[in-house]
Amino acid sequence: MSLNNTFKKKLKRGNPVIGCWLSSGNPINAEIVATAGYDAVVIDHEHGPGHLQGAISILQALGEDGPTPIMRVPWNDSVYIKRALDIGVMGIIVPYVQNADEARAAVAACHYPPDGIRGVAPHAARCSRWGMRLDEYLSELKEKIIVICQIETEEAINNIPEIAAVPGVDMLFMGPSDISASIGKVLKAEDPTVKRLYTKCESRMLETGKFLGTVTRPGKTTEWTYRKGFQFVIAGSDTKLLANAAQAQVENFQNKCQKKVPKKKTKKKIIKK
Repeated sequence: MSLNNTFKKKLKRGNPVIGCWLSSGNPINAEIVATAGYDAVVIDHEHGPGHLQGAISILQALGEDGPTPIMRVPWNDSVYIKRALDIGVMGIIVPYVQNADEARAAVAACHYPPDGIRGVAPHAARCSRWGMRLDEYLSELKEKIIVICQIETEEAINNIPEIAAVPGVDMLFMGPSDISASIGKVLKAEDPTVKRLYTKCESRMLETGKFLGTVTRPGKTTEWTYRKGFQFVIAGSDTKLLANAAQAQVENFQNKCQKKVPKKKTKKKIIKK
């Protein structure tokens, strides 16, 4: 695990960055994704089956020079955020942030006093290499950690200016699936009402001047998303990449191999009378 946040450095230089969800909680998948060259790997503990002990194995698999490890925590929970940072993730995505108060709570959970409420236990925390690199970790904590608030509802969209104005919020992350669900139109990205809400969310986020992130969605490529003004795009997940590749291979086999294999001619048995 590196104590440097190369992902945040690239953002500050104005470079677009690409990420991948790690939904399986599997360290082998993490190692494969890291080798592919993503800028960030987002360990998903909101929807994935992972747990913190397993996340340590994932961080070890990502390696010193691998992608920046970020975790999407299950909820805006100061205890879980503290424990996630203690094991060594360099960024936190907080789901379902609705307003400025909730954004302030998320930021406070990520920082030690006087800037926040994060508890201190250096010799029990992997983030500081069990206290052996404590000074290095503490000296640049504000620069190293990235706090990302996820915008997922119409209420949150209306409150984007206030959420973005909270000191310590580094990035706003648009969650299109939950935005559609919040108005009862789950995954209906082409619904006119959903499309208007997406447009409103994008325009309000762009006005904040914050770093912006999102996922690719149907009909919108990674390139389109960057051109729209997002700097961080999560373009896939380990489970989806595997599922797509497996499905494509089987379909290719069925379409090109099974249909072309000539059937063996069977000899008619001659029955002697």
